[in-house]
Amino acid sequence: MHLGFIGLGNMGAPMAARLLDAGHTLTVFDTRSVALQPFTARGAVAAASAAAVASAAETVLVSLPTPAIVREVALGENGIGSGTSVRTFIDLSTTGPRIAQEIATELASRRIVAMDAPVSGGVAGAKKGTLAVMVSGPRDRHDALRPALESIGKVFYLGDKPGLGQMMKLANNLLSATAMAISCEAMVMGVKAGLDAGVMVEVINAGSGRNSATQEKFPRSILPRTFDYGFATGLMYKDVKLCLEEAEALGVPMWVASAVRQLWLLANTELGPDSDFTRIIECVERWANVQVKA
Repeated sequence: MHLGFIGLGNMGAPMAARLLDAGHTLTVFDTRSVALQPFTARGAVAAASAAAVASAAETVLVSLPTPAIVREVALGENGIGSGTSVRTFIDLSTTGPRIAQEIATELASRRIVAMDAPVSGGVAGAKKGTLAVMVSGPRDRHDALRPALESIGKVFYLGDKPGLGQMMKLANNLLSATAMAISCEAMVMGVKAGLDAGVMVEVINAGSGRNSATQEKFPRSILPRTFDYGFATGLMYKDVKLCLEEAEALGVPMWVASAVRQLWLLANTELGPDSDFTRIIECVERWANVQVKA
């Protein structure tokens, strides 16, 4: 299958590479020319714009950092909606349900079907092809495209309503963000009291407190102080903020999530949006005047 792919960043590049590995051909675009080089070296065709990608492929996938960028790439001047060949738009980004619904409505007027298919599993999952792919959109398009999507991970079909995939992703990322925030506070408390950080992680992971942060982020990036997990603080804050905005629109109370958002806001402000999100622990460490390390 010939596919278009836009956005070859930390997540997009390994997903696009998996599609090439599976035998698909690609027309690719990224605002950074250096990001295109590994793909053109493998036979992909570099396009000059999003519209050019959408004029070369019937199915275009995007992996982009923010809702505003996704909207612009999909609907803006020289965007995907201006393409002459595209019939299906697949958004692998995290944008929120309302943006997904807006894009789906506008693209439908141009006879383009929009599907939201956000992914979870991080850069490591993208490289291994083990992402969770949360798809919503017309069932027939899902069925036709499922083999290609299975190149990047395990596919879950959530329904035909635009935005259901995005809502699932926000719920998942809220839990991930919460696990990270509360694990940092618990670990700092224990170290301040005299516990060994490495032993703490072992005990937690053998008991009922284990979670994605203690099982993956702490051993790999926090205890060795490498802070190299590969996901940006700004993106995590964006996801939590989006989730609370959707909850408010639905009339769902989010008392715990509101506190989680405050800690991620602090991390985003103090550490910068481009910092690795595992550095959030430094915000808690500074207040307690301790350091959590192996």
